[in-house]
Amino acid sequence: METNRRDFLKVAGTTAGVTLLPGSFLPAPATAAASPWDQVPAILAKIVPPTFPSARFDVTAYGAKGDGKTKNTEAFRKAVEACTAAGGGHVVVPEGVFLTGAITLLSNVNLVVSEGATIRFSTDPGDFPMVHTRWQGIECMNFSSFIYARKAENIAITGPGLIDGQGPSGPWFDYDAKRQPDWEELQKLAVDNRPVAERRFGMGHYLKPNMITLYECRNVLVQGVRLRNSAMWNVHPVLCTNVTVRDIFVHSRGAMVDGCDPEASQYVHITGCRFDCGDDGIAIKAGRDADGRRVGVASENIVIENCSFEGRWGALTVGSEMSGGVRNVFFQDCTVKKGSSYKPFHVLYIKTNKRRGGTVENIHARRIKATDVDREAIMVTLNYSLTGPGFGPIVNPRVQNITADGFTVDGVRKTAVSLDGLSESHIRNVAISNSTFTNVTTAKPGIRNADGTTFTNVRINGKKV
Repeated sequence: METNRRDFLKVAGTTAGVTLLPGSFLPAPATAAASPWDQVPAILAKIVPPTFPSARFDVTAYGAKGDGKTKNTEAFRKAVEACTAAGGGHVVVPEGVFLTGAITLLSNVNLVVSEGATIRFSTDPGDFPMVHTRWQGIECMNFSSFIYARKAENIAITGPGLIDGQGPSGPWFDYDAKRQPDWEELQKLAVDNRPVAERRFGMGHYLKPNMITLYECRNVLVQGVRLRNSAMWNVHPVLCTNVTVRDIFVHSRGAMVDGCDPEASQYVHITGCRFDCGDDGIAIKAGRDADGRRVGVASENIVIENCSFEGRWGALTVGSEMSGGVRNVFFQDCTVKKGSSYKPFHVLYIKTNKRRGGTVENIHARRIKATDVDREAIMVTLNYSLTGPGFGPIVNPRVQNITADGFTVDGVRKTAVSLDGLSESHIRNVAISNSTFTNVTTAKPGIRNADGTTFTNVRINGKKV
């Protein structure tokens, strides 16, 4: 990427950090530059969903009752353990409403939520024991996610049934107003490098759990299920490799209820999904501040395609927890639009701040259609949310090598493109091409502390940039 940029700068001048490229003025290159998209087939070839033996373990055979009243936590545990002990297969949830506490998946288990089946999670915090997890990018001991696995291989959650977190019916959203002391304590424990085993929260504290967290797992599939009423993030693979999220529908309302959050994970394919969320649709993360740098594992080689987004905040967001690094993300052939409850704030949203450190690079988006964007269509900021107690040193992040090609966006309440770097760390090499933005309130892009920004065949409100 850097070599191509140097070659390019030989023929193009720069003014105030922005290079304007009327394509007809540039000589044709002797040879076509390699496209970053050429990497995608090789990445997808390495993402292979797991398969499972044909054996079936119906949870009703282990005492489960689908009456919506009986708590089936033990029946789920027994069915999962029997399945993995037998060498793997399908733990089947048949038609009915199955109330349960936390479900822990083990290797070689496909949890099948059948047509007409609902897994409904308890609203009692005591049904979610303490486990090793991450909370907003920091490792700790906290409530188990509603569905949890750690160090498992070949695991799946497949549909077409419903997984209902009952988030609004439980205590979880009340935790939002109470969590600040716990959240500040967790951040300080991380800065002080206290062992994870000593960062203990859970019962008596107010850091709410995710819907699904798969931690340090390999060969993961989440397919076809409908997820509704989460307490926090919905699908959260952490430190995972070879992850497929396919054809799911996420409906969430409230705060911190993202659709899918791959964190410090590699070789991830998210395809054919619909996200109607009260927060980000997809948010790619890699740990927060000192703890993210301590773990030091990047999210990389991620392909997102053929998805629709109807929620608020970012359709695709990177950050703000990105301290381990995010690279090689490909976002294509998606639609972003106003849903029943929200307008999207951003189509592509990259956010970080001067405590994160780490590098975000090689983020590529193409053929994205969007309407009714309530803030900036493309927003990159290194000044995100530097509020609250000043835990940890200043460690400036780097953000570079971002492309957006073939965007068609109608209706933007602020600006089409906003780049907001730091004086100490400029955003580098953002290229917008072959894109049309109409009904934009402020036609002029907002660019500050950004170098090597290019616009090629871009029109905003009918005028070429």
